[in-house]
Amino acid sequence: MHMIWKLLWLFLIYSFAGWVLETVLASLKQKKFANRGIINGPFCLIYGFGGFFITAFTRELTGIWLFLGCAIVASLLEWIAGHLIEMWYHERWWDYRKIKWNLDGYVSVPTSCVWGLLGVFVIKIGNGLCMSLYGMLPGLISRIIILVLLGVLAVDAIATLTILFGHSKNPERWIAADRDIDSATKKLGAKIDDVVNRRITKAYPQKQHTESEEAHPEIFAYGCSFYKIVLLFFIGAFLGDITETIFCRITAGYWMSRSSVIYGPFSIVWGLGCAFLTLLLYRYRNKSDGSIFLAGTLLGGAYEYICSVFTEMVFGTIFWDYSGFAFNLGGRINLLYCFFWGIAAVVWLKLIYPKLSGCIEKIPKRTGTIVCNILIVFMIVNMLISALALARYTERNDISYSVETTELNGLQQFLDEHYPDTRMERIYPNAKMVN
Repeated sequence: MHMIWKLLWLFLIYSFAGWVLETVLASLKQKKFANRGIINGPFCLIYGFGGFFITAFTRELTGIWLFLGCAIVASLLEWIAGHLIEMWYHERWWDYRKIKWNLDGYVSVPTSCVWGLLGVFVIKIGNGLCMSLYGMLPGLISRIIILVLLGVLAVDAIATLTILFGHSKNPERWIAADRDIDSATKKLGAKIDDVVNRRITKAYPQKQHTESEEAHPEIFAYGCSFYKIVLLFFIGAFLGDITETIFCRITAGYWMSRSSVIYGPFSIVWGLGCAFLTLLLYRYRNKSDGSIFLAGTLLGGAYEYICSVFTEMVFGTIFWDYSGFAFNLGGRINLLYCFFWGIAAVVWLKLIYPKLSGCIEKIPKRTGTIVCNILIVFMIVNMLISALALARYTERNDISYSVETTELNGLQQFLDEHYPDTRMERIYPNAKMVN
């Protein structure tokens, strides 16, 4: 938990530092002050998320791997952010298409190298300085500051997005919130949404309007819609679990559970992989097999590495270890399985997805909506129970844990009764506790 507080502190510090950097650079370039960022407060969130994820997912890397890891994580974040903004706003807020070796105009090799150098600076120097400042504050005070700043940032973000989208039934309260948060912002009043849009235009002069995919409201889950992604997640999670189970049977010689959750044969890693892969590569589905293979290899490897670090940080458990494979990185990923991700991307987008998409769109709209909502509720409950059971399983296997001296509460008793070690070891046979 202490690590989470530190990461949140870094997120806030780097959001502010990124805003300062972007504002200075933009102001110098435009010969006048330009307030960067889409929210009214002094935060550039992409830098905050960049610092957060780089610290969380590259702290084990050294040398050239650290540089490459930082460049990949930051570039992936920038690429995703650019596409999400385009998806939601139908606009481009930055464009690198005039730069050599770019991808969609959202990332390029030169900018990725800059991200890599900044990431190395963050790991080697920046984090140390930030943590020194954090250490000067009493524990309670630092957490209060973090919670207050996160609360202010959340209100600011919600206010800005609400005004931009124009869906608020009570815009006055959001206007008031913006006025309190950003006293320097001019002419908030009735023209605040115009002010916000002008700020975005000034901050991102390369903003361009883009065309969205034609909507077909009469068709269930048309295109790359929310319910389409939900169903693809479940299909991918199921197929991934079955594939891994068969693969382990062939290679290891015996059957073993590969499920990520307690109830049902679902591999969350594969499910999220299919969902994100479809979401990010949907527009490239007509590209060449080689291009999709390369993208799938890089994205799949980065995704699997991040999942490995995340589960270890949250659950204190390692669910897979590739240390015995050649060309592995910290036992979290290996070159062979990265190629598998690339092959899976080609097979998925070229063969499986078109047929699945056509079948999904034939489902009656009302039926599909009800089924999807039920599945969402089921998986949320399933993941919550699995997380609690895993946390309790880790607690029971801690070397400092003693059954005789520990007084159990109702939840712990329930988890011990229904999810004992024997059951957890059967579901997660490869799980290793991290001391």
